[in-house]
Amino acid sequence: MPVTPNQKSVIAFDIEVAGLEWEEVDKETRGYLQLRAAEAEEAGRPWHPPEELKERTGLILGLGKIVAIGLWKVNEENGAILLEGSGGWGSFERLPSSKAFRGSEADLLREFWKVAKTSDRLVSYNGRGYDGPWLSVRSTMLGIEPSQMLVGYRYSVQSHCDLQDVFTFQGGYREAYTLEYWCRRFGIESPKGKLDGSQVARAYRDGRIEDIGEYCLRDTRATAELYRKISGTLLPLFLKS
Repeated sequence: MPVTPNQKSVIAFDIEVAGLEWEEVDKETRGYLQLRAAEAEEAGRPWHPPEELKERTGLILGLGKIVAIGLWKVNEENGAILLEGSGGWGSFERLPSSKAFRGSEADLLREFWKVAKTSDRLVSYNGRGYDGPWLSVRSTMLGIEPSQMLVGYRYSVQSHCDLQDVFTFQGGYREAYTLEYWCRRFGIESPKGKLDGSQVARAYRDGRIEDIGEYCLRDTRATAELYRKISGTLLPLFLKS
Protein backbone atom coordinates (compact mmCIF):
# COMPACT_ATOMS: atom_id res chain seq x y z
CA MET A 1 0.00 0.00 0.00
CA PRO A 2 2.25 2.81 -1.19
CA VAL A 3 1.53 6.07 0.61
CA THR A 4 2.57 9.65 0.03
CA PRO A 5 2.81 12.50 2.57
CA ASN A 6 -0.47 14.12 3.69
CA GLN A 7 -2.62 11.15 2.58
CA LYS A 8 -3.78 10.30 6.08
CA SER A 9 -6.63 7.84 6.55
CA VAL A 10 -8.22 5.21 8.76
CA ILE A 11 -6.50 1.87 8.17
CA ALA A 12 -7.52 -1.53 9.51
CA PHE A 13 -4.76 -4.04 10.16
CA ASP A 14 -4.28 -7.67 11.11
CA ILE A 15 -1.30 -10.01 11.36
CA GLU A 16 -0.56 -13.70 11.06
CA VAL A 17 2.21 -15.32 13.10
CA ALA A 18 3.89 -18.65 12.34
CA GLY A 19 4.92 -20.03 15.71
CA LEU A 20 8.21 -21.84 16.09
CA GLU A 21 8.21 -25.60 16.14
CA TRP A 22 8.69 -26.84 19.68
CA GLU A 23 12.08 -28.34 18.82
CA GLU A 24 13.28 -24.94 17.60
CA VAL A 25 12.74 -23.42 21.05
CA ASP A 26 15.81 -23.63 23.32
CA LYS A 27 15.73 -26.18 26.14
CA GLU A 28 15.72 -23.59 28.93
CA THR A 29 12.73 -21.76 27.47
CA ARG A 30 10.83 -25.02 26.93
CA GLY A 31 11.40 -25.95 30.55
CA TYR A 32 10.30 -22.53 31.79
CA LEU A 33 7.10 -22.62 29.72
CA GLN A 34 6.24 -26.17 30.76
CA LEU A 35 6.69 -25.26 34.42
CA ARG A 36 4.57 -22.14 34.01
CA ALA A 37 1.82 -24.12 32.26
CA ALA A 38 1.82 -26.78 34.98
CA GLU A 39 1.66 -24.18 37.76
CA ALA A 40 -1.20 -22.36 36.03
CA GLU A 41 -3.13 -25.60 35.59
CA GLU A 42 -2.62 -26.57 39.23
CA ALA A 43 -3.77 -23.15 40.42
CA GLY A 44 -6.74 -23.11 38.05
CA ARG A 45 -5.48 -20.02 36.28
CA PRO A 46 -6.20 -19.56 32.56
CA TRP A 47 -3.11 -20.12 30.43
CA HIS A 48 -1.96 -22.66 27.86
CA PRO A 49 -2.76 -26.26 28.90
CA PRO A 50 0.53 -28.23 29.21
CA GLU A 51 -0.60 -30.82 26.66
CA GLU A 52 -1.30 -28.09 24.06
CA LEU A 53 1.75 -25.94 24.71
CA LYS A 54 3.78 -27.33 21.79
CA GLU A 55 1.08 -26.30 19.32
CA ARG A 56 0.57 -22.81 20.72
CA THR A 57 3.93 -21.13 20.27
CA GLY A 58 2.36 -18.57 17.95
CA LEU A 59 0.35 -17.29 20.92
CA ILE A 60 3.44 -16.81 23.11
CA LEU A 61 5.05 -13.44 22.50
CA GLY A 62 8.49 -13.81 20.92
CA LEU A 63 8.17 -17.47 19.86
CA GLY A 64 7.38 -16.99 16.21
CA LYS A 65 7.68 -14.74 13.19
CA ILE A 66 5.22 -12.43 11.49
CA VAL A 67 4.59 -13.79 8.01
CA ALA A 68 1.65 -11.62 6.90
CA ILE A 69 0.27 -8.17 7.72
CA GLY A 70 -3.06 -7.11 6.28
CA LEU A 71 -3.93 -3.45 5.65
CA TRP A 72 -7.27 -2.05 4.47
CA LYS A 73 -8.12 1.60 3.87
CA VAL A 74 -11.51 2.03 5.49
CA ASN A 75 -12.55 5.09 3.50
CA GLU A 76 -11.21 4.02 0.12
CA GLU A 77 -12.23 0.35 -0.14
CA ASN A 78 -8.83 -1.02 -1.06
CA GLY A 79 -6.18 -2.99 0.74
CA ALA A 80 -2.80 -4.62 0.69
CA ILE A 81 -1.15 -7.68 2.12
CA LEU A 82 2.44 -7.55 3.33
CA LEU A 83 3.57 -11.12 2.80
CA GLU A 84 6.75 -13.10 3.25
CA GLY A 85 8.46 -13.59 -0.11
CA SER A 86 10.42 -11.44 -2.52
CA GLY A 87 9.78 -8.89 -5.25
CA GLY A 88 8.39 -5.83 -3.44
CA TRP A 89 5.07 -4.38 -4.56
CA GLY A 90 2.88 -6.23 -7.04
CA SER A 91 -0.61 -7.57 -7.57
CA PHE A 92 -2.60 -9.85 -5.29
CA GLU A 93 -5.12 -11.76 -7.33
CA ARG A 94 -6.89 -13.45 -4.41
CA LEU A 95 -8.95 -10.37 -3.47
CA PRO A 96 -10.22 -7.53 -5.67
CA SER A 97 -8.93 -4.01 -5.04
CA SER A 98 -5.82 -5.28 -3.30
CA LYS A 99 -2.07 -5.32 -3.76
CA ALA A 100 0.77 -7.27 -2.21
CA PHE A 101 4.19 -6.38 -0.89
CA ARG A 102 6.54 -9.36 -0.65
CA GLY A 103 9.74 -9.32 1.37
CA SER A 104 11.49 -10.57 4.49
CA GLU A 105 9.88 -10.24 7.91
CA ALA A 106 11.99 -7.14 8.52
CA ASP A 107 10.82 -5.68 5.20
CA LEU A 108 7.18 -6.29 6.13
CA LEU A 109 7.61 -4.61 9.49
CA ARG A 110 9.36 -1.57 8.04
CA GLU A 111 6.58 -1.19 5.48
CA PHE A 112 3.91 -1.54 8.18
CA TRP A 113 5.42 1.17 10.37
CA LYS A 114 5.75 3.43 7.33
CA VAL A 115 2.01 3.05 6.64
CA ALA A 116 1.10 3.35 10.34
CA LYS A 117 2.91 6.67 10.54
CA THR A 118 0.67 8.13 7.83
CA SER A 119 -2.60 7.01 9.41
CA ASP A 120 -5.02 9.13 11.41
CA ARG A 121 -6.34 6.03 13.11
CA LEU A 122 -5.45 2.35 13.04
CA VAL A 123 -8.24 -0.18 13.55
CA SER A 124 -7.90 -3.76 14.72
CA TYR A 125 -9.75 -6.59 16.39
CA ASN A 126 -7.82 -7.60 19.55
CA GLY A 127 -4.91 -5.50 18.33
CA ARG A 128 -4.14 -4.27 21.83
CA GLY A 129 -3.98 -7.80 23.18
CA TYR A 130 -2.15 -9.52 20.32
CA ASP A 131 -1.24 -7.75 17.06
CA GLY A 132 0.17 -4.59 18.63
CA PRO A 133 2.50 -6.34 21.09
CA TRP A 134 3.68 -8.77 18.40
CA LEU A 135 4.42 -6.02 15.88
CA SER A 136 6.28 -3.99 18.48
CA VAL A 137 8.29 -6.85 19.99
CA ARG A 138 9.24 -8.53 16.71
CA SER A 139 10.32 -5.17 15.32
CA THR A 140 12.50 -4.59 18.37
CA MET A 141 13.99 -8.07 18.13
CA LEU A 142 14.96 -7.29 14.52
CA GLY A 143 16.39 -3.86 15.38
CA ILE A 144 13.49 -1.91 13.83
CA GLU A 145 12.05 1.12 15.63
CA PRO A 146 8.23 1.16 15.81
CA SER A 147 6.81 4.44 14.54
CA GLN A 148 4.07 4.63 17.16
CA MET A 149 2.68 3.07 20.31
CA LEU A 150 -0.05 0.56 19.51
CA VAL A 151 -0.94 -0.21 23.13
CA GLY A 152 -1.20 3.25 24.59
CA TYR A 153 -3.62 4.77 27.08
CA ARG A 154 -6.07 2.05 28.04
CA TYR A 155 -9.27 3.96 27.33
CA SER A 156 -8.34 5.83 24.17
CA VAL A 157 -9.52 4.81 20.70
CA GLN A 158 -8.09 7.86 18.97
CA SER A 159 -4.90 6.62 17.32
CA HIS A 160 -5.64 2.89 17.64
CA CYS A 161 -9.20 1.65 17.86
CA ASP A 162 -9.40 -1.98 18.99
CA LEU A 163 -12.91 -3.12 18.12
CA GLN A 164 -12.79 -5.90 20.69
CA ASP A 165 -12.35 -3.18 23.33
CA VAL A 166 -15.35 -1.36 21.87
CA PHE A 167 -17.59 -4.43 22.00
CA THR A 168 -16.54 -5.25 25.55
CA PHE A 169 -17.01 -1.59 26.52
CA GLN A 170 -13.34 -1.48 27.51
CA GLY A 171 -13.75 -4.24 30.04
CA GLY A 172 -17.14 -3.20 31.37
CA TYR A 173 -18.80 -6.13 29.64
CA ARG A 174 -16.95 -9.29 30.60
CA GLU A 175 -17.63 -11.55 27.62
CA ALA A 176 -15.52 -11.14 24.48
CA TYR A 177 -16.62 -12.66 21.18
CA THR A 178 -14.76 -13.27 17.94
CA LEU A 179 -14.57 -11.04 14.90
CA GLU A 180 -16.58 -13.64 12.97
CA TYR A 181 -19.34 -13.54 15.60
CA TRP A 182 -19.75 -9.78 15.23
CA CYS A 183 -19.56 -9.95 11.44
CA ARG A 184 -22.53 -12.33 11.48
CA ARG A 185 -24.45 -10.04 13.85
CA PHE A 186 -23.93 -7.04 11.57
CA GLY A 187 -24.55 -8.82 8.27
CA ILE A 188 -20.92 -8.73 7.13
CA GLU A 189 -19.60 -11.56 4.98
CA SER A 190 -17.74 -14.02 7.18
CA PRO A 191 -13.97 -13.68 6.71
CA LYS A 192 -13.38 -17.37 7.39
CA GLY A 193 -12.27 -19.61 4.52
CA LYS A 194 -9.64 -22.28 4.11
CA LEU A 195 -7.74 -21.41 7.29
CA ASP A 196 -8.13 -20.27 10.85
CA GLY A 197 -5.50 -18.84 13.16
CA SER A 198 -4.61 -22.20 14.70
CA GLN A 199 -3.62 -23.56 11.27
CA VAL A 200 -1.27 -20.79 10.19
CA ALA A 201 1.97 -22.37 11.44
CA ARG A 202 1.25 -25.65 9.70
CA ALA A 203 0.18 -23.87 6.51
CA TYR A 204 3.40 -21.87 6.64
CA ARG A 205 5.50 -25.02 6.98
CA ASP A 206 3.58 -26.48 4.02
CA GLY A 207 4.46 -23.44 1.89
CA ARG A 208 0.88 -22.13 1.67
CA ILE A 209 1.90 -18.51 2.01
CA GLU A 210 -0.69 -17.22 -0.49
CA ASP A 211 -3.48 -18.94 1.49
CA ILE A 212 -2.19 -17.26 4.64
CA GLY A 213 -2.17 -13.90 2.87
CA GLU A 214 -5.74 -14.32 1.67
CA TYR A 215 -6.93 -15.37 5.12
CA CYS A 216 -5.20 -12.39 6.73
CA LEU A 217 -6.51 -9.86 4.25
CA ARG A 218 -10.08 -11.19 4.49
CA ASP A 219 -9.94 -10.70 8.25
CA THR A 220 -8.57 -7.19 7.72
CA ARG A 221 -11.31 -6.27 5.26
CA ALA A 222 -13.96 -7.61 7.66
CA THR A 223 -12.44 -5.52 10.46
CA ALA A 224 -12.70 -2.42 8.24
CA GLU A 225 -16.33 -3.20 7.40
CA LEU A 226 -17.23 -3.72 11.06
CA TYR A 227 -15.60 -0.39 11.90
CA ARG A 228 -17.72 1.34 9.23
CA LYS A 229 -20.87 -0.20 10.72
CA ILE A 230 -20.26 1.44 14.10
CA SER A 231 -18.32 4.56 13.12
CA GLY A 232 -21.38 6.83 13.18
CA THR A 233 -23.32 5.16 16.00
CA LEU A 234 -21.46 3.33 18.77
CA LEU A 235 -17.93 4.57 18.26
CA PRO A 236 -18.63 8.29 18.91
CA LEU A 237 -19.53 7.40 22.50
CA PHE A 238 -15.95 6.25 23.03
CA LEU A 239 -14.45 9.22 21.21
CA LYS A 240 -16.31 11.61 23.54
CA SER A 241 -15.29 9.86 26.76
